[in-house]
Amino acid sequence: MDVFLVTLLNGVVYGLLLFMVSAGLTLVFGMMGVLNFAHASFYMLGAYAGFAVSRYVGFWPGIVVGAVTAALVGVLVERGLLQRVRRFGHTQELLLTFGVAFVIEEVIKTLFGPYPVAYSIPQALRFTAFSVGQSQVPFFRLLIGLTALSMFTLIFALLRFSRVGMVVRAAVLRPQMVSMLGHNVPAVFTALFALGAAMAGIAGAVGGAFYSTSPNMAAELGVLVFVVVVVGGLGSLGGALASSLLIGLAVSFVVSIDASLGDLLRRSGWTIAKSSSGLLEVPLSATAGMLPYALMLLVLLVRPSGLAGDRS
Repeated sequence: MDVFLVTLLNGVVYGLLLFMVSAGLTLVFGMMGVLNFAHASFYMLGAYAGFAVSRYVGFWPGIVVGAVTAALVGVLVERGLLQRVRRFGHTQELLLTFGVAFVIEEVIKTLFGPYPVAYSIPQALRFTAFSVGQSQVPFFRLLIGLTALSMFTLIFALLRFSRVGMVVRAAVLRPQMVSMLGHNVPAVFTALFALGAAMAGIAGAVGGAFYSTSPNMAAELGVLVFVVVVVGGLGSLGGALASSLLIGLAVSFVVSIDASLGDLLRRSGWTIAKSSSGLLEVPLSATAGMLPYALMLLVLLVRPSGLAGDRS
């Protein structure tokens, strides 16, 4: 029972970290229709900015600087690059942001080197929140979860119940009408893109101290973030949260299984011939990397619009 609870908690924390990274892409991809392949690079920017600042002024200012750095780079990318190619379609946007991701990665390698940096949890936050049997749950895991839930609450309230959210949603659906009413639609899109980048920067500044901070961290999460958005449904924050938790829990439980499919079948009374036992003897934990994509395929077969997408 204790192992189950610890695995459950690990899956929830990992899922909430995925949500922190993917929430910004949900806004940009779902509402603006921009295929921002460089979104995970903003996550990496936040982690490295947080690392650089935390060495001198502390962890909490590092989070702020990580978010601001990602937002400023997001403004430069949207105003200086994306606005120039948006009229040419999604293919050009995808190629452009793909190039931006490479540029950011090379800049990071030039400034900090090609190896992981020593970005770690501050000593003041290295304490146990509670215990589950013989296992101790660090407070920082709870901090990641609380940050993700706070982010979801604030963004949902901003978009649904504020005048700013009303203007943003109207600008997405009827940009010409909003422009005629006196609103600067390009500025609205820039602010929305910067907000998405800032959310990824916060995730990097917080998650980078718990997980590894390296030049490969964007590539490791880049495609997975798109999987989260597609499974959740384009433009749905609730769907992104649900799909993040689903993927996090599934990966966590599969990793914790110290057996192969053949072992499980034999325990159930099945007899397996030696000639057909090759793939069945592969440890289930080895399939954790492909599990999110299998879940995406399953969800899209049942519900092509995603868990919370608009079927229309």
